[in-house]
Amino acid sequence: MKFTNHVASLLLAAAIPFAPAFAADYDPPVVIDDAPEMVPVEVGSGWYLRGDLGYVISSKMDNPVYRIIDPASGTYSLSGFQGEMDNPFTFGAGFGYHFNDLLRADLTVDGMRSGFDGRGASGSPCSGGLHGTGCRSESDSEMSAVSFMANGYVDLGTIAGLTPYVGAGAGYTYVSWDSLDTNYYCTGACGGVGLVGQTQNGGTTDWRFTWQAMAGVAYAINSNLKLDLGYRYRQISEGDMFKWNAAEQALGATGNKGIDGDLSQHEIRIGLRYDLW
Repeated sequence: MKFTNHVASLLLAAAIPFAPAFAADYDPPVVIDDAPEMVPVEVGSGWYLRGDLGYVISSKMDNPVYRIIDPASGTYSLSGFQGEMDNPFTFGAGFGYHFNDLLRADLTVDGMRSGFDGRGASGSPCSGGLHGTGCRSESDSEMSAVSFMANGYVDLGTIAGLTPYVGAGAGYTYVSWDSLDTNYYCTGACGGVGLVGQTQNGGTTDWRFTWQAMAGVAYAINSNLKLDLGYRYRQISEGDMFKWNAAEQALGATGNKGIDGDLSQHEIRIGLRYDLW
């Protein structure tokens, strides 16, 4: 027992000089905190897609005018005639963004195609007509339009899944007229003469300023899809309508012959909006 204690004392005495070295070489364990949880970013949050169909329940075109050339003097005079547009179907698509629960905006493209019927009358004879007679004209054409609009809306709160809203927009419409076909009829003491002439004037194309106002209600089918039923008033500004025909150009006519009036439309629309949450 004494021998064992003696050996232990010798080993302890031998280890003491090395103790500071072991202490210096010792590093305490490193504690690593848990890494923060990564939260994915919602790339599509706030954006939505839309598609709409509409029917124009009422449309009105301010009376168009056309120019008449006097070949003797080379001067022009203006003549008016009444015109009516068909009530066409419309279609559109676009994308938008919810800024918050109250405000949103979208960019849309809308298209339509409509027929046109025009009527005119003059107390003067038709071209080559009998002295003392008058002249009546009937014209028809078609117009197509594509509108590019920027719109803003105010959503007025949601009750039972229904969200009423109001909105307004502005942009430009590319209007394209087909050729205008016109029949001329003798009126008055024509001696039984009816149709006395026909002309065709080529159509024109141009860009028109356009504004619109909307109101409606959206129904939430589910958290992402909404059914939109609304009303829209739209006004497309006046512009060039048709050109001079070859005979009129031969008389020295330049520029465009016809100018249409502002086109106003009242429209009922139904569509879908899909939120990209």
